[in-house]
Amino acid sequence: MSSTSTKPPRSKEAASVLPEIAAEHPTALQIAEQIPDAVVDAAKATDGTVLFIAAQHILEVCRLLTSSGAFRRLSAITAVDWWPRKPRFEVIYFLHSIPDKAHQRLSVRVGDDEELDSVCPVWRGANWYEREVFDLFGVRFRNHPNLERIMMPADWQGHPLRKDYPVHGHKYSYQNE
Repeated sequence: MSSTSTKPPRSKEAASVLPEIAAEHPTALQIAEQIPDAVVDAAKATDGTVLFIAAQHILEVCRLLTSSGAFRRLSAITAVDWWPRKPRFEVIYFLHSIPDKAHQRLSVRVGDDEELDSVCPVWRGANWYEREVFDLFGVRFRNHPNLERIMMPADWQGHPLRKDYPVHGHKYSYQNE
C-alpha cells in the first residue's frame, strides 16, 4: 500500500508560521527553515523588513546568517528603551551583505532583568557595540568576553540612555581627576 504525502515541503511549512509580512521574505524563510520558532514578528520599515527574533535564538540566527554567506558583516548594535512598556528594551542588530548589497535589521525584545547571548563568537567587532549597549542601557550580554563600561567611568551609577534616568543626571564627583 503506497501512501502519498499531502504534507507540503518544509519551506512552505516555515512560511505558514511566519508573520504575514515576512512570509515571502528570503531571510525570514531561511531562518524559519532552520530554526522554526526564531522569527516571532516582522515589521515593514523604510529600509526594509525588520525581523523580530526570539531572545533565546539570537546567537543561533546570527551564526546561521553568517555561515550561509548571507550577512557576514555586523554594521552596528544599538538599543531602544520603551519604558514603561514590557519587555522594556529592544536590541537591534544591523547586518550587511556586501556581495548582495543588502541590509537586514534583526530586533530582539528583552526585559529589564533578562540577558541576551553575546554575538561576539560570530563577529569580534560586536564586543564594542555590546559594551556600549550595556553601558548606556544596562542590557547584559551572557558570555561576553569583557562586559564592562566603555563610555562612562567605571564607578558611574545607572545607565544614562534609560528613560527613567534623571534628566539632570546623578550627582557625580570628579575629584579623582
